[in-house]
Amino acid sequence: MKINCNLRQMVLFSLLLAGLAGFSGAEAAEPGHYASQTLEVMPVKTEVKQISGVVYEQVPSRGYANVPMQLDLLQPQKKTRMPAIVYVTGGGFINANKDNGVQLRNYLAEKGYVVASITYRVAPTAKFPQPLEDVKASIRYLRAHADQWNIDKNRIGIIGGSAGGYLSAFAGTTSGTKTFDKGENLQESSQVNCAVDLYGISDPARIGMDFSPEVQKLHQSAGATEALWVNGSPVFGGKDGGVSADPKAAAAANPITYIGKNSAPMLLMHGTADKVVSPSQTDLLYQALKEKGVPAQRYEIPGAAHGGVYWVQDKVLQVIGDFFDQYLK
Repeated sequence: MKINCNLRQMVLFSLLLAGLAGFSGAEAAEPGHYASQTLEVMPVKTEVKQISGVVYEQVPSRGYANVPMQLDLLQPQKKTRMPAIVYVTGGGFINANKDNGVQLRNYLAEKGYVVASITYRVAPTAKFPQPLEDVKASIRYLRAHADQWNIDKNRIGIIGGSAGGYLSAFAGTTSGTKTFDKGENLQESSQVNCAVDLYGISDPARIGMDFSPEVQKLHQSAGATEALWVNGSPVFGGKDGGVSADPKAAAAANPITYIGKNSAPMLLMHGTADKVVSPSQTDLLYQALKEKGVPAQRYEIPGAAHGGVYWVQDKVLQVIGDFFDQYLK
């Protein structure tokens, strides 16, 4: 009887061990403990960090001797030197909010570009070419601080929309020259390898060229923001009248005027439903670039307005990304 009892205990113990072996650790946990799931992850995306409020220059502005101009950096966390892209926001010549363009900037940063979104001086306290001087100063800053931000100073591009597209185009047409270089870090070049102009103007005297006579008349008024941009405020020493009041100044504020052998390759995009800047504006610049032998591409986007949802779609972002890859990678 004693042997049979021990045998029975051994059999029961063996069955218990076999039963426990059939359960996972999670299933064998105490009652009331819920099992977690395992998520296998293969790292393929680059981590991106943001550095905000970097002062890239200090400039005089009405009543102040040293107003700081700032940029926000999106910096991919890579050990190798990376190409950089300056993002120039729009704002109708009277605003320059560097918080704009979030999806575009993130897209480019995740592709491995250091992206610098800048603010710049605007009308009516500033007039052309001061805002362009700021844009070029930001490019020189990135080169001067290439070691700090892990930038390849030989690979810098620029992109902007609306007024920012216009300024980006200007940086492209005057690339490789000292034109409009003023301020800090003048030992560095403001050259760009390529430029992207999204629904920007080219000829400030004809912003409404595709629109009704009534709208065109509004753009010729002294109160139009392009008039303040070109002429300044007559109260503070500027010229009174519309944008065409000083034809020489209007021509000087047209990027087409400066197209030359050093001009950078350019991508231009415009929506057919733009009611703010005539779609023909980017076509004027495109035709002029092609005539001068500067590499250029232009896309029309049916139904797209002046900014808005069309401009954050994958197809648009991919065209932009491919263009930068072509000239910066």
